[in-house]
Amino acid sequence: MFWVNELIRDATHNPDSLETLLAQFKSSFAYEPRLILVELVFQVFFANERVTDQELELARKIAEFLGIFQYDFQTIQSRYVYRQQTTVNVEQHYYEVLGLQDGVDFVEIKQAYRKLSMKYHPDKVAHLGEEFKGVAEEKMKEINAAYQYFKKKFS
Repeated sequence: MFWVNELIRDATHNPDSLETLLAQFKSSFAYEPRLILVELVFQVFFANERVTDQELELARKIAEFLGIFQYDFQTIQSRYVYRQQTTVNVEQHYYEVLGLQDGVDFVEIKQAYRKLSMKYHPDKVAHLGEEFKGVAEEKMKEINAAYQYFKKKFS
């Protein structure tokens, strides 16, 4: 988080626009580190007790500038929004973590799990430092929990 705070501090003192900074980040990093950056944006926003619609819209715009696919953005967003909405049941949450609709079969669940595992594997971002690796590890824990839930359900 220190790195993120430094990045935010540098960005606020930089005369370039947010779009320019995001374009530089996009051109400098592969897809997986950009996914982790969006995760970090959500962590910063959800560190507050209440997240506004404007903050969620800004997160969406950041993801869009970084070229994050809608599917990936939705899985990231659902993880954090779920924490605020305690009425959502566990199974619905796990579908959202995997980016799936309710009622899909286990073959689709397994495919989504493998796809997300390849995107969020901590080894893909380890070269960027412990902050990125830590976020990837947390995301993998949630992906694994969702997969294990459905694996047990469909067994």
